[in-house]
Amino acid sequence: MPKTTILVVEDELDILQLVAHNLKSADFGVLTAQDGYEALSVAKNHLPQLIILDLMIPGLDGFEVCKELKRSPVTKDIPVLMLTARGEEVDRIVGLELGADDYVVKPFSPRELILRVRAILRRHAPEEQAVARWQRDGLVVDLEAHRISVDNDETNLTATEFRLLAELIRNAGKVLTRDTLLDKVWGYQFDGYARTVDTHIRRLRQKLGPYAEWIETVRGVGYRFRD
Repeated sequence: MPKTTILVVEDELDILQLVAHNLKSADFGVLTAQDGYEALSVAKNHLPQLIILDLMIPGLDGFEVCKELKRSPVTKDIPVLMLTARGEEVDRIVGLELGADDYVVKPFSPRELILRVRAILRRHAPEEQAVARWQRDGLVVDLEAHRISVDNDETNLTATEFRLLAELIRNAGKVLTRDTLLDKVWGYQFDGYARTVDTHIRRLRQKLGPYAEWIETVRGVGYRFRD
């Protein structure tokens, strides 16, 4: 069985070598790039299963690389894990809004990085769906094709946004805490990452248009999809 291949984009050689070494030790195949243009070229030519992307790289920065990856039909479904500097919350939010799936803050432990990588790969793996199609009023969710339409207009969701919506729909009427959503959708729980959930909920509501209010905020607890 071929190895899962991960592209690591990092211009600091010591960090690049550290990440590559730990990924290889965890039995992943590794590709590397040290600037934005090289990253796009490697991604399009090799189609890795995951991209670990540092935001502060020469050439095109990580934001531009992420934007280009999500714009291209060839690479738009490749999940992206961002590497960000400690305390740069704005960078993390912008990255998530551009379509990145998750982030790790520097300095990070190799164990945490591998945990995040495996969690992302798990949630992007094909899975059996008990119900292929869900519909209420003008909102149609195709759980098999990973598509939604809002009042007959197809709406593009990132893979993470789709999984979040599907989890809320499957638990309609039930309050899901941020920790529960992190565990079910992202595959982990870590203190301080609740903002990841909030950012994706906000983007999801924007895309649901007139049905945004069906995702209800339960203050101090989490979110509920209106039953």
